[in-house]
Amino acid sequence: MEKQAVQDTNWIQVPRPAPGAATRLVCCPHAGASASAFGPLARALPGHIEALSVQYPGRQGGPGHQGFTDIGELADRIAAGLRPWCDRPFAVLGHSMGSVVAFELTRRLEAAGTPPVRLFVSGRRSPSDGLGVHVPQDDEEIVEELRTLGAIPVKLLDKPKYRESILTVVRNDYRANSGYLAPPDATVNCPVTFLLSDADPYVDAAAADAWGSHTTGELKVTSFPGGHFFLNEQLAEVAEAVTADLRAGSAGRHSGGIR
Repeated sequence: MEKQAVQDTNWIQVPRPAPGAATRLVCCPHAGASASAFGPLARALPGHIEALSVQYPGRQGGPGHQGFTDIGELADRIAAGLRPWCDRPFAVLGHSMGSVVAFELTRRLEAAGTPPVRLFVSGRRSPSDGLGVHVPQDDEEIVEELRTLGAIPVKLLDKPKYRESILTVVRNDYRANSGYLAPPDATVNCPVTFLLSDADPYVDAAAADAWGSHTTGELKVTSFPGGHFFLNEQLAEVAEAVTADLRAGSAGRHSGGIR
């Protein structure tokens, strides 16, 4: 009954239900995205892994109409919404802004006695390093970045009725992402896998390695070809890497390559 109540608030969406799955993967989207961003990955994973995708506030059908401006408060609310789903082993995955959401969520879940078995992150510098890039300030700058990255379908940005609602969400997300900075000693206990794309304009190998100081476990860096949104470009390979790490656990701090 409690699980149904949480589902009704739409914090957690299940793109491809797998009731008999042995493991769950909690996915935290990037800035401007909704839970549907992880639909392709959910369908690419094997049947023994069920993906749960977080629907942030402010999105259509999300929990409440207001967006969020603080990563920590968001993580608090997601952790509360996830309680009924922690009845089997699970991992947490986040991309770009979602990486620090996933990091803070993992810290809260560990403190609550329901620790994830692994944290997967991508597309974002370490929690104590900040963004390290210029954050678009006005609407035209935001639209240009969204077009360049391919984060939002161009046809939606060209339609006024969609453009404003998109910009409202993205402005709040950018504010939260740029304002987030963890102390250098903030850590999780579980092993971390960094999924690194070789042409990401925001993160390089050194930035990926810096995540090692934010876990008391091991860091594994796995490399892929592609840009910032490589997760869907290399869907089968990403699903394979996630599945392998969930099955075998981290084999130690090292960097691997998938081609």
